[in-house]
Amino acid sequence: MISIRKIGVIGRTYRNLNRYRQILAVLFKYGFDDIVELLKIDQYIEIGLQVISRKRGERVERLSRAVRVRLAIEELGPTYIKMGQILSTRPDLVPVDFIRELARLQDKVPAFPFSDVRRIIRDETGHSADDLLDRLDPEPLASASIGQVHRARLKDGDEVAVKVQRPGIRKLVEVDLEIMLHLATLAERHIEELAHHRPMKIVEEFARSIEKEMDYTLEATSMERVAAAFLHDESVYIPKVYRELTTERVLATEFVDGIKVSLLDRLDENGYDRRLITRRGADILLTQVFEHGFFHADPHPGNLFVLPNNVVCLLDFGMMGTVDRKTREAFVELVDAVVRRDEARTTQVLLKLTLWDEEPDMRRLGKDVADFMGEHLYKPLKDIRIGRLLQNMLELAAGHRLRIPPEIFLMMKAISTVEGVGLALDPDFDMIVHAEPFIKQVKLSRFSPKRLGSDALSIFGQYMDFVQEFPKDLLEITRTIRQKKFTFMLELKSMESMLHTHDQISNRISFSIIIAALIIGSALIVISKTPPLFYGISMIGIIGFLAAAVMGIWLLVAIIKKGRL
Repeated sequence: MISIRKIGVIGRTYRNLNRYRQILAVLFKYGFDDIVELLKIDQYIEIGLQVISRKRGERVERLSRAVRVRLAIEELGPTYIKMGQILSTRPDLVPVDFIRELARLQDKVPAFPFSDVRRIIRDETGHSADDLLDRLDPEPLASASIGQVHRARLKDGDEVAVKVQRPGIRKLVEVDLEIMLHLATLAERHIEELAHHRPMKIVEEFARSIEKEMDYTLEATSMERVAAAFLHDESVYIPKVYRELTTERVLATEFVDGIKVSLLDRLDENGYDRRLITRRGADILLTQVFEHGFFHADPHPGNLFVLPNNVVCLLDFGMMGTVDRKTREAFVELVDAVVRRDEARTTQVLLKLTLWDEEPDMRRLGKDVADFMGEHLYKPLKDIRIGRLLQNMLELAAGHRLRIPPEIFLMMKAISTVEGVGLALDPDFDMIVHAEPFIKQVKLSRFSPKRLGSDALSIFGQYMDFVQEFPKDLLEITRTIRQKKFTFMLELKSMESMLHTHDQISNRISFSIIIAALIIGSALIVISKTPPLFYGISMIGIIGFLAAAVMGIWLLVAIIKKGRL
């Protein structure tokens, strides 16, 4: 279990000091020294910022902020790369222009030693690799930030792919998460523009996501769940999971020797039907999204293989999306309203699907929706690209500070990715036309007798609960009012920050009054020559002046460190 703790204690900060220096050096290198200054890190830790190089090349100065963020993340290593990849799927947490750049993050890291692979297998399973496997190839098939994959053969002759987690990755992730949370806390406290994006929530969400990704038993469960859903569909293949070799840090699956869907020449050489593969790939994703509600969220060409008889094989189930029936139906309603060019309904459904802190300007939103539909929909249906349409809809929502929930965005991203793969295989592929039967089925299912009966029973059950509970609740409220214990709770946003500022102001005023009182009182004591005397001057008065001087210098230093006189 990954532990994430706040770095409020100096001891923990010093323990992570070297990593903190590395992170700050990279931030300076890519032109984020303004943010480091605003964070006021030196008030919390003695990091020695003066020894960190603030030099950066002219090339960096010319790059956009989003590009510099991506480059900095790539240099910071595995934890930050994984965070960037996860955040590239979270438009509810980061701006749209940053999402596009984060999606380009490269997860390429050097392979770790083969001796570590063998050691981790032994530690996790309790048996040596030689006892479990007939062969384990020393050269990895792939190496990423969290783990790497080796081809192997079981004692019974089955060919398998063994994914082993990188040694020491959990400790590195834990240290980086602690530093991230500390920086996020400072950002939320001191930088108003960043506070809007809720950096602490971002770190906490990332901690939950990476915890799931680092547990290979969850990925194994996802594979088995999808395989069960397509058990009777011969057009799709999910590799078998070998549970006896699978733990939190080791995942053993069937090795699939297929052709990557992006290798068009090899597909043609082997006589595969590209149009059939395209239709099957689209059917697989749309079935997962609109029927199962549990889908492969990263169906890029590297995770799609083609097997004999044009069978599509899915790999890498580390990122999965879940969408409930209500959300699926709302998404279908949105697509239907867009395709029918119904501007008012599109605006209403978009609001129903998104989250916001303040209700947007409805008049301006309606105008932007009308412009969006005019740009995309007054053209032949076959020329409409759903990927581009959904991307622009995301930008429209972001422009009005409407946040797309992560499950909706993952669904949009997966559909867009499959459309892109399909167009590479078959330039005449039309995702909207292909999705039409699935959309129609979702719409019709809302009015099926079984569904209507289920909804009626659910509503009746909720009504009966209300009828039973309401008298008790009313009696409880009446009793509370009679006993004069009725209270109101009022929550004001940003109140904590405002109270903190007011505390600082009142403390400084109190400090100043005490200093002034010390000076005046000491002066009176000196004038009255209150004993004991030193060269005719009252010692008590001298001590009072010295105390006032020390406190005055202390107050002045505190104000200067705060940056405002």
